[in-house]
Amino acid sequence: MIEYLKGEIVELAPARMIIECAGVGYELHISLHTYGAYRGKQSGKVFVQEIIRDDAHLLYGFASADERELFLMLTTVSGVGANTARMILSSYPPAELAQIISSANERALKAVKGIGLKTAQRILVDLKNKVRPIDAASAAGASPAANGQVGEEAVAALVMLGFQKAASQKAVTAILKATPELPVEGVIKTALKIL
Repeated sequence: MIEYLKGEIVELAPARMIIECAGVGYELHISLHTYGAYRGKQSGKVFVQEIIRDDAHLLYGFASADERELFLMLTTVSGVGANTARMILSSYPPAELAQIISSANERALKAVKGIGLKTAQRILVDLKNKVRPIDAASAAGASPAANGQVGEEAVAALVMLGFQKAASQKAVTAILKATPELPVEGVIKTALKIL
């Protein structure tokens, strides 16, 4: 099993990262939180979880061991797959998600796209006594880029997360019109709540 990868960040998008280690480029599926942690960095250490399916070997990357631990816990819940867990981790930073679960905040979980009442209740019942508090690590500050680039990155990330392109573009345009200074992570988080 791969514990972590340490190397040069060749490509970074809100839902995907390519990191080169010893001449090999690894594609990692990442959350919005992880994207924010590595944005603007040339290299880094990324914690990894490998998911092996019949049709693919997928690597999921995380900014911290705590985020990976939450991902693993979420995927043990019936009805929560790797992409749903990544969606949840894109909606809330690890410390906030741990607090949501430990305080049984059903409404916050239901606010995540694709999480209905029954799934939210299953997550809370299955994980309430397993999740430990996480210290909020200082997230990497993101400087706002040009609106066009922010919009393009946000739409691309939403499409990679499974949303329709037209609906994503409409949501992102409305968000950037209301708050043009919002960084990519903020745009995507807001879009996840309204899509």
